[in-house]
Amino acid sequence: MSLLESGEQKSIRESVRAIAGPYDHAWYVDRARKGQKVDELWKAIGEAGFIGVNLPEEYGGGGMGIEELAIVAEELAALGSPLLMMIVSPAICGSVIAQFGSTDQKDRWLPGLATGDIKMAFAITEPDAGSNSHLISTAARRDGDEWVLNGKKYYCSGVDEADAVLVVARTSMDDSSGRARLSLFIVPTDNPGLSMTVIPVEVVAPEKQFTLYFDDLHLGEDALLGEVDNGLRQIFHGLNPERILSAATSNGIGRFALERGARYARERSVWGGTPIGAHQGISHPLAEAHMHVELARLMTRKAAWLYDHDQPAGEASNIAKFAAADAAIEALDRAIQTHGGNGMATEYGLADAWGFARVLKIAPVSREMVLNFVAQHSLGLPRSY
Repeated sequence: MSLLESGEQKSIRESVRAIAGPYDHAWYVDRARKGQKVDELWKAIGEAGFIGVNLPEEYGGGGMGIEELAIVAEELAALGSPLLMMIVSPAICGSVIAQFGSTDQKDRWLPGLATGDIKMAFAITEPDAGSNSHLISTAARRDGDEWVLNGKKYYCSGVDEADAVLVVARTSMDDSSGRARLSLFIVPTDNPGLSMTVIPVEVVAPEKQFTLYFDDLHLGEDALLGEVDNGLRQIFHGLNPERILSAATSNGIGRFALERGARYARERSVWGGTPIGAHQGISHPLAEAHMHVELARLMTRKAAWLYDHDQPAGEASNIAKFAAADAAIEALDRAIQTHGGNGMATEYGLADAWGFARVLKIAPVSREMVLNFVAQHSLGLPRSY
């Protein structure tokens, strides 16, 4: 693993910034507050080939990896326009379909996912299961040559703008352990058995959150992705990219906050013409937050490199997600504090980023579950749950 980005990776970073530049934080927030989408930004980066930079070349992708997709997500967030669907569509769904999909499924979905013309949402969380996927109750049963899906999922992002949802469902039970055996299904969002309601949340973002209801939803055999009853193993192929992209987005938010905080500290003078950034009470908190963001970026890069090189990436991906989420909140808090009362003013564009940054401390995996993972798998401590 190189600590320095390649020339190609630097070019991706520069190109994304140039393309996304016109779609700045003020534009993004205005759209989000009005309940509008940011299709222009999505289309611009998709046409440039960056949405599917991690997907196979034979399906129109860039043939690169999660490391490059993380660069795209980080730069968008650093400009103040983080896109949650970058985490969900190409990172989770695209990765899983590319690895486990049939030839027909790859032909059907990957080209559109690569260009961004197709978006796919992801549905795993349930009200009564939370982080315990073994308690998933949404069930799929065979009915002749079809599958029939019943159940409920919630906190599913961007379903109203998605063409399909990758759904994790129970297909049988393990009698010895009492745990559910899971399978993956690709469910088109226009299926009449699918309905949804919005979950109101205090997050300024274009992507909405939904509760999904599956009511005798019929699917053909071709909707099953990968092997029946082996979905838990398969979905983990997409969960590490989810954690890495979440970390990259947090890193971008941290950079965005620090850029604004440092700029204000350089320009603001209230005592004898000296910029407030000359005072250690202002400069040290910002400097410390910068160090924490840079440390998180380094772990994110390590996690992405491990994943792309088929090395065990679970520990690094979880640590990166944990560290980046904490660093982003710290950076945002200190940038707001640097601004004083202006930190809460809409025109300074900091407080409206708080909800998105705070969500990334909870999802896609809570910090408590990350600590459980590290305690058990890294330190060899007894399992606590």
